Amino acid sequence: MKTAVAALAAAAVVSTHAVAAEVTWRVPTSVPAGSPFYENFLERFADNVATLTEGRVDIRPFGAGVIVPALQVYDAVKEGTVEAGHSTPSYLVNQDPINAIFAGFPGGMGPDAYINWIYEGGGQQRLKEIREGEGLHSLVVGIGSTEIFAHSNVAITGPEDLDGLKYRTSGPWAEVMKDYYNAVPTVVPPGDTYTLLQRKGVDAVEWATPSGNLPEGFHEAARYIVVPGVHQPTFLWEVVVTQDTWEKLPDELKPLLEAAAKLTTYEGLSYFYRHDREAMVTYRSGRNEVIALDEAFVDELGSSGRDWITAKAQAEEGDGRPLMGEILDDYFTYRDLWISESGYLITE
Repeated sequence: MKTAVAALAAAAVVSTHAVAAEVTWRVPTSVPAGSPFYENFLERFADNVATLTEGRVDIRPFGAGVIVPALQVYDAVKEGTVEAGHSTPSYLVNQDPINAIFAGFPGGMGPDAYINWIYEGGGQQRLKEIREGEGLHSLVVGIGSTEIFAHSNVAITGPEDLDGLKYRTSGPWAEVMKDYYNAVPTVVPPGDTYTLLQRKGVDAVEWATPSGNLPEGFHEAARYIVVPGVHQPTFLWEVVVTQDTWEKLPDELKPLLEAAAKLTTYEGLSYFYRHDREAMVTYRSGRNEVIALDEAFVDELGSSGRDWITAKAQAEEGDGRPLMGEILDDYFTYRDLWISESGYLITE
C-alpha cells in the first residue's frame, strides 16, 4: 500500500512538472485578435506547442496594437520588446525585396507547389538563412491558400480597369500594380481595411482568402468580388525570435517547436481549403457579383509579376547582393518541375 501511495505521489510530481511552463513567449501579431490568421495560424501554433512540449513552452498571442503596432512586429522582436513575433514577409518587401519570394507574388507558385518547395525543395532553409542574417530564427507557422483578387466598388475585368485604381494592397503586388498598371496602391494595417473600403477611401481591397475575408465583411461594403487571386497565389506567415532567444531554449525543446510549427502549417492550409469553398458559396448566394478574370488577363498579370521579381533580383545582384537571384533560381526551377511533371496527378 505504501508503495502504491508513493508511486501516485511521484506521478503527481511528474505531472506537475510536465505542465509547468519553463519558457514563456509573448507573441504579438500583425492582425487583430480573432481574425482567421490569428486563430488559424498563431493560436493553433500555441495549442500545438503546448501539446507537443507538454506545457513546458507557453505561447501567449496578442493581437495587433496590443503590445506593438501591426507593421512593427519584426522590429519589436529585434529590439527585445517581446520574446517573439508573428507576421508575414509581405510587410518587409519594401525593406528588402528578397522577402517577396516568400511573401507570394503574381505568377508565383500556388499553395500545393509552394508548401512542397518550402519543406522538400529547400525553401524553409533559405528563409532561415535570411533571418539568421538579421539575427532572427524563423518558424514557418502558416501557408495560405489563394486569396481573392479584390473586393471592389468598381468592376475589374481587364488591365484598363487597373489604371488609376485606388487599391489597398501590400507586398510585391503593390509594386506590380504601380509599376505595370498605373494603379495607386495604399498600404494600411489589416484592422483599417474595412473602414477604408466602406468609406470609399479606396476603390478596391485585397486582404486574404475567401474565408479569411468573410468575417471582415468586405462583401457587405463592396458589390464586386474578383477572382482568381493571381496577385497572391499563396502566402507565408512565420514566428520569429532572436537567435539568442532560440539558443537559450533547452535542446530537447527545439525540435518540438519546429514540429509544432510544421504541423500548424499543414493543418492551417487544410482548414483554408475547406472553409474557402464554403465562403465562396456564401458569396455567390448573396448580393455580390463574382467576376472571374479571363485566362489571358490572368496570364498577363502572372507574367508581369515574374518580370518584376526577376528585375528586382537582377538589381540586387548588380548592387553586389546575389542571394535573391540564387534563391529565385531555385524557386523557379522547382516551379518548372512541378508544372512539367504534374500530368500524373488527379487534382479534383
